[in-house]
Amino acid sequence: MQSHEVDYNIIGHDMQMVEVELDPAEAVIAEAGVMTYMEQGIAFETRMGDGADADQGMMGKLFSAGKRMITGESLFLTHFTNEGEGKQKVAFAAPYPGSVIPVNLAEIGGQLTCQKDSFLCAARGTKVGIALNKRIGSGFFGGEGFILQKLEGDGMVFVHAGGTVMRKELNNEILRLDTGCLVAFSQGIEYDIALSGGLKSMLFGGEGMVMATLSGTGSVWIQSLPFSRLADRILAHAPNAGGSSKGES
Repeated sequence: MQSHEVDYNIIGHDMQMVEVELDPAEAVIAEAGVMTYMEQGIAFETRMGDGADADQGMMGKLFSAGKRMITGESLFLTHFTNEGEGKQKVAFAAPYPGSVIPVNLAEIGGQLTCQKDSFLCAARGTKVGIALNKRIGSGFFGGEGFILQKLEGDGMVFVHAGGTVMRKELNNEILRLDTGCLVAFSQGIEYDIALSGGLKSMLFGGEGMVMATLSGTGSVWIQSLPFSRLADRILAHAPNAGGSSKGES
């Protein structure tokens, strides 16, 4: 597998976007609806599949698209190609505030597993698939952590996270965290979901019923403010629908 070699620039601090610079004929793939702007010479096309396997037939594309449906993502990815003569730029940003994490797959063993809604864009040639947790119990309790995306290749990929992002290096160690705070992890990391503690802790502790457990040797990316937690806070403080405003009799 040979991904396109793209240059990039992360713009901003708390609400970041990534600007990707493409040489002529280079391309980048992205989730639908995340493009911010593109320069003259960039052409885009919505396709079924990531284009990593040029010889893949229609049935293979349908199967890959079906797997993406399981994650709740669109059947299609948008391919942006520089069809001009010089370098051209295209930029991407997620629909909620946070940080963009650049990862060179060649430096971490060629594979990154991430939360199903965190993938932003990647160099053309990157394979976008899914990774299901092996334990059936995760399907009932795992929530955000049950179905994960798997990115494979040897080029740059960009994932999005909410709030502050921390990269932790595990050396034959174990790390437990909230399932929603997990952004991604590299090869060498085993992932599982377990109950967070006793019945009282699960019901009244406020930390959720389950926690993600990561073990082994590799890199783990953690976010301080998952979108689900932000949405819960907003809904908790929003006025009730149809309620009376102040001053009405």
